[in-house]
Amino acid sequence: MTSSLKYTQPVNAPISQLFRAFTNATALREWLCDIATVEPKAGGRFYIAWHNGYYVCGEFTSIEPQHQIFWTWHGRNEPAPTRVEITLQNSGERSTLLTLEHLGLGNTTKWEKAREEIARGWTNAIKNLVSVLEQGPDLRIINRPMLGVSFGEFDARRAAMLGIPVETGMRIEGVFEGFSAQKAGLMKNDVLITLGGHPCNDFPGVLRILEKYQAGDALEVVFYRGAEKKQLLLELSRRPLPKIPSTPQALSQAVQSLYTRANDMLEEALQNVSESEAEFKPAPEEWSIKEVIAHLIHVERDTQAYINDVVFSQERVSDGYSDNLNARVAATASVFRTIAYLLDELKRAEDETIFLLRELPENFVANKGSFWRLAFQLLQLEFPAHTQEHVDQIRANLKAARTG
Repeated sequence: MTSSLKYTQPVNAPISQLFRAFTNATALREWLCDIATVEPKAGGRFYIAWHNGYYVCGEFTSIEPQHQIFWTWHGRNEPAPTRVEITLQNSGERSTLLTLEHLGLGNTTKWEKAREEIARGWTNAIKNLVSVLEQGPDLRIINRPMLGVSFGEFDARRAAMLGIPVETGMRIEGVFEGFSAQKAGLMKNDVLITLGGHPCNDFPGVLRILEKYQAGDALEVVFYRGAEKKQLLLELSRRPLPKIPSTPQALSQAVQSLYTRANDMLEEALQNVSESEAEFKPAPEEWSIKEVIAHLIHVERDTQAYINDVVFSQERVSDGYSDNLNARVAATASVFRTIAYLLDELKRAEDETIFLLRELPENFVANKGSFWRLAFQLLQLEFPAHTQEHVDQIRANLKAARTG
């Protein structure tokens, strides 16, 4: 058994983009991992992680800009630290020869599983790196099947509210029209217990399960709907891919079209709603209609902050997904006071985003993977689905205000 792995790959991209791909946290997320924080200097930290629970820590041991990057590597459950050595060579004006060696893997049986997984990981990652740098698409996204749901919080309090006799699982916040979950009959507030016979207690667990499947595969789902335990067979959907524009101007126009659709839905739901009805709360911890609009304003503001972070390759790292602070929502609703003012502020925020996208800097757009990733995040299915969920919430609030 060999104790090292070696890959040689020509890439049709400038050497500066290859160097960035291994030394910048945002760039690493675009092709290799889901979480990254790095300090690219000798002795600097190297930490990357995946939503499936695997992580790697180490430190850079040697960096020669645009030529060499060496770092130590110790992955979760691996027998011992190893080393990764990257060498870059110009092979044309916009072409680079990448050599990657993973050394010190050991040749004993205790290394066998780790070595196989590392080899498979690098093979797939290098293929993805080529796609991201040469064309833009992230193959991990393109090839991943989907359930067609969004997940929400689930704890003892919510379990009691929903009459569910367990306190662990994944609560469905919404289902996407025309996809796996909706076709199989899953509904909002169903709590998934197992997928394909495996427990699903957190988002990383769901991803680990889905990694074993492809679009079209059948998956057994066990879940609770209230106190009743149910099961069904679900066929995994192929992930829909929006058409990714080639220029910032085209991206701006595509996003503007989505905003128009979303605002039409929102304004239709708000017709003939009085100010007092818009302030009604179905329960103390639930939002009023005005607070729902305030939340949509925050989504837009946060989108602008995300765009700024990605453009400067300084994407923020957190231990989870951002939640909604009720005090923030209430503050915005109280400052803008009326439905009309809130809608005006939402549209102004959307106009700012449209202008920002149109003026994206050339050096950012030149990184095809960065531009593709941003465009995908803005245009993917979840965007209109998120607005639809809140339109449904507005209608439910209004019904409760008028009948309660």
